[in-house]
Amino acid sequence: MIHFTLAMFGLAGLLVAVVMAWRWLVLRSKSQQRWYEPSRQNSSDAADSSLAAGELDRRGALGRWLYRAGFRNASAAPLFLTVTLACIGLGLAIALVFTFSGLQSSMEQTIVLVPGGVGETFLPVVWVAPWLIFVMIGCTPWLIVRRARRQRVEQVEQDLPLALELLSTLSEAGLGFDAAMSKILKTRLSSRPLAADFQLFQADLLAGRARVESLRRLSARIDLPSVSIFVSALVQAEQLGMGIARVLRQQADDVRGRRRERAIAFANSLATKRVIPLVVCFLPGLFVWTLGPAFVQLFKMAETFIQVRNF
Repeated sequence: MIHFTLAMFGLAGLLVAVVMAWRWLVLRSKSQQRWYEPSRQNSSDAADSSLAAGELDRRGALGRWLYRAGFRNASAAPLFLTVTLACIGLGLAIALVFTFSGLQSSMEQTIVLVPGGVGETFLPVVWVAPWLIFVMIGCTPWLIVRRARRQRVEQVEQDLPLALELLSTLSEAGLGFDAAMSKILKTRLSSRPLAADFQLFQADLLAGRARVESLRRLSARIDLPSVSIFVSALVQAEQLGMGIARVLRQQADDVRGRRRERAIAFANSLATKRVIPLVVCFLPGLFVWTLGPAFVQLFKMAETFIQVRNF
């Protein structure tokens, strides 16, 4: 019992260390995203931003995935691997403690006591429960980064139609593309992920990069089809010398139309998606609530009949 208590305290300490390390990574990445403020923009800041943005080309697949999820610190990939290994070790330790502490055996004995042999049906669940816990804890860092990437994609797709509308309106009013983007970055979009990438795009321009190269780097940083289409249209307009206001208006209309189509498709698919939770979650509970007592009595009668027959 003493060894079990010490093991639990050790696992709790390891879990706290993992949570603190992951929290430090999140806070560090957020602080790195707030380094650039339009009110304090100067040439040295632009050069630093260009170097930070250029690191994406030298990072591996894991580094690019973390970068696009918002974890843009240089130590994000090593820290992610460290936290993942720590979570795997923690999950393995919990699985072993769950197995060898007698908790799994007591659960098996409790389930077997269910009358009618129904409990034996759920024994495989008890057998694989420790390893399910191991897999869930080991995959926690990956799930957190995946969720951060999805949230960032949702925010970019929410802000892109409004940003393109503002860009096209300001361009039609006579402002250049760079001046219109500077105006947009002073609005409520300034604290959003899309504005942060636009700031890095401006920093690339201030650092001396060509506009086409800066646009392509912007598309690589965000890595979204809608942004890639928008950047391709701007690159084509830049190379052919087309009017930027007309291109921006057409792109704004296209993005708004695609967003409307996705909303309609999602609304039409709700009826089909609702079937799985209804069948898997709701109907079994309804059957257990209404027919459960009758089945228990039936199992008891069948068990009694079998015992009498064997006697």
